[in-house]
Amino acid sequence: MPALPSTLTPILLLAASNIFMTFAWYGHLKHKSAPLIVAILVSWGIALFEYCLAVPANRYGSAAYSTVELKTIQEVITLTVFVGFSVLWLKEPLSWNHLVGFAFIALGAFFIFQKW
Repeated sequence: MPALPSTLTPILLLAASNIFMTFAWYGHLKHKSAPLIVAILVSWGIALFEYCLAVPANRYGSAAYSTVELKTIQEVITLTVFVGFSVLWLKEPLSWNHLVGFAFIALGAFFIFQKW
């Protein structure tokens, strides 16, 4: 079992795995002149590292969170990583309607973690 708290370990592993997966899925968009097969193979190689982090994240996380909660954590992390990636790596602007949409998703995540 990892040395970090059981509630923090999956979050950190999911954050790291999402960074890898975001690069695997979208990183090649900055290099559109590369052949598609190269993009596929490089993306697949990056995704292997993502799986090496995501699988333990979910295994360790299941000790502290339900699968619904784990999936919700993963989706919130994915959006957070994607926003940073989109703005910093792809240099795409983030507009107000994107922020409103993400806020609604965050509101949904809030409801997932309520014990009513």
